[in-house]
Amino acid sequence: MSRIGKKPITIPSGVEVKFNNGVVTVKGPKGELSEEIKNDITVEVADGQVEVKRPSEAKEHRAMHGLYRALINNMVVGVTEGYKKSLELVGVGFKATNQGNLLNLDLGYSHSIILQVPKEVSVSTETPKGAAPIVHLESTDKQLVGQVAAKLKSLRKPEPYKGKGVKFVGEQIRRKAGKTGK
Repeated sequence: MSRIGKKPITIPSGVEVKFNNGVVTVKGPKGELSEEIKNDITVEVADGQVEVKRPSEAKEHRAMHGLYRALINNMVVGVTEGYKKSLELVGVGFKATNQGNLLNLDLGYSHSIILQVPKEVSVSTETPKGAAPIVHLESTDKQLVGQVAAKLKSLRKPEPYKGKGVKFVGEQIRRKAGKTGK
């Protein structure tokens, strides 16, 4: 048995979980999320807990068992607490501003990068004095926050010599020595 798959998910108060026609819907104080469940996996909601069950020991069923349990757990956490990622823009002249969900980035290129962030993700920028600008991303959908953060990071990946680029707050960049003297 999958260790993750057989663990029940406890439903916190104020959260409602429904399973109809292969679609799990989770409703909570921060919003509503839904996920389609395939491959004969069944979801049972009873006594304030959600259990994911598989019909057989087939390789495909075993693979999907833990996956769907993790996805449902992420939805429950998302509608109660939400997910947040913060990115730091390290470099001389790097700037970030936002107007609603329109993010304007200056990352050392000859042009500004204007990025439309999905409406499900709320974005805010912060420029502390004497420190690198920070972009905060917040949403109920874990996958969407990670995807937007990865897209931002791919615009200017941190380089190993000076450490310039877009990185997660607290991320350690492996540095290289560069050229050595004679």
